Amino acid sequence: MAVESIIRFWKPYGVLTQFTDKQGRPTLADYINLPNIYAAGRLDLDSEGLLLLTDSARLKTRLTDPRFEHPRTYWVQVERIPDETALQQLRDGVNLNNGLTRPAKAHLIEAPDLTERSVPIRYRKNVPDCWLALTITEGRNRQVRRMTAAVGHPTLRLLRAAIGPIKLTNLQDGQWLPLDEAETAALWKSALKR
Repeated sequence: MAVESIIRFWKPYGVLTQFTDKQGRPTLADYINLPNIYAAGRLDLDSEGLLLLTDSARLKTRLTDPRFEHPRTYWVQVERIPDETALQQLRDGVNLNNGLTRPAKAHLIEAPDLTERSVPIRYRKNVPDCWLALTITEGRNRQVRRMTAAVGHPTLRLLRAAIGPIKLTNLQDGQWLPLDEAETAALWKSALKR
C-alpha cells in the first residue's frame, strides 16, 4: 500500500490555489514542484496562510466536504473593535444571503507577528482595527469575510492559521514542508472522527 503525501504550505497573498492560470498570475506551481499533489481546499487570491496539499483523494474529501465539519481557524484583522454582541453573533451563526452559517468559535487575539503583505491593507487613521481568531466548520465562498462584514467589522487581512490539528508553524510565507508521521496521524484522526 502506497503512503500518501501530505504537505503544509504557507500560501502568500496574491497566489492562486491552483497549479495553472491562463492569465499568468502566480500559482502553486511557482512554489511547489511535486507530482500528483493537489490542494485540499482553497484560499482566495487575497487570503494567505495554511494550505494542505495531498495525493489522497479520500483525505481531500474528508477535509473539504462540509458534511464532515472539519475545523479551520483563521486570524482575521477587522475594522473597529467587535464588542461581545458581535462576537456572540459570530459564535451563534450569521445569516448570509445563502442562509445561516454554522456556529463558529470567535475571540479577540493579540496581533500576530506577521511580515508585511505585498499589498498593504487599507489604513484609516480614525478607524481602529483588531485581530480575531475565528474557527469555522464549513467553507462557503468568502465566508469569513462575509461573516465579519455582516456583524459590522469588515475584514482587512485574512490568514488561515490551522486546519484541524495542523498549524501554520515552522514556515515562512511561500514555504512548504511535508507533514511528519505524528502530524499525519493526528490529521487523519481528526479527519475521520466525524
